[in-house]
Amino acid sequence: MDLRALRYFIEVVQQNGFTRAAETLHVTQPTISKMVKALEDELGGPLLLREGRGVQLTDAGQVVYDRGLEILDQAKLLRQQVAEVDNITRGELSVGIMPTTGHYMAPVIALFQQRFPGVDLRVDEQGARAQYQLIQDGKLDMALGLFSAPDPALERYTVALQKTRVVLPVHRVKDQGAPMRWQDLRDLPFVLYTSDFALHEFVLQQCEAAGFTPKVTLQTRYWDFIGHLVAADVGVAVMFEHVIARYNPERVASRPLVEPEIHWEVALMWRPGYLSRAAQAWLDCVREVYPQPLSGAEFPDYQKS
Repeated sequence: MDLRALRYFIEVVQQNGFTRAAETLHVTQPTISKMVKALEDELGGPLLLREGRGVQLTDAGQVVYDRGLEILDQAKLLRQQVAEVDNITRGELSVGIMPTTGHYMAPVIALFQQRFPGVDLRVDEQGARAQYQLIQDGKLDMALGLFSAPDPALERYTVALQKTRVVLPVHRVKDQGAPMRWQDLRDLPFVLYTSDFALHEFVLQQCEAAGFTPKVTLQTRYWDFIGHLVAADVGVAVMFEHVIARYNPERVASRPLVEPEIHWEVALMWRPGYLSRAAQAWLDCVREVYPQPLSGAEFPDYQKS
């Protein structure tokens, strides 16, 4: 059995369609269709029913999906263990990074690649909610996530401490130290991240707790675009301090958010249990670069020796 065909089949199921699976795997849709068809021919029957733009598992397909997940996990573990015979001279490591936190991981990547040039490092860039799910699904070895409360399902190492602030056009802010309550935002339009970002759900929850539904004018994946939209007075945004520090202070300003004031940890996260040598080496590099968490708008100044 071709493991690649099995991986393509599982991705089609998880993405609920061939097109989205092709986009995720960075291959063409005909390639995925051909591989899934070959798998069905090998196993002697249909595994998927095409329904509109989605798919549904047959009974046989459900068995293949469940066992296929186990097989791919075992294959990955086998590759890791074989690679570790060479003491991390080769192998692979998958790491998730949120789009706004690349500056935290850049010095870690530089240090890791200097010490372990033979390891194939794959970086996945998505929002915090998506990264969390990928870790839970075993699709990533480690990822940089956001936490506002303990999470017993994951191990973590804190890299930075953050608070959220409300970002407004500069002409609307007279005193950047004056706090705003969540309920003060009731009548203001919002610009939000898309739903795969942890901050999206957080803003909706806090607005609901304050007794209102936010008026959302636009959603985007890009932190810099949000800054431009705020500067143009399209809406206000709730952002982290390290992102606000990159905005042009002549165009936008921010104020603290209170009642409640939420404290966040930017932390490396991974599933409890076995860590490959490559993953342990990555964690060691993170600890070396960040012996103590950064705070607020601080940026890493680590220089590799």
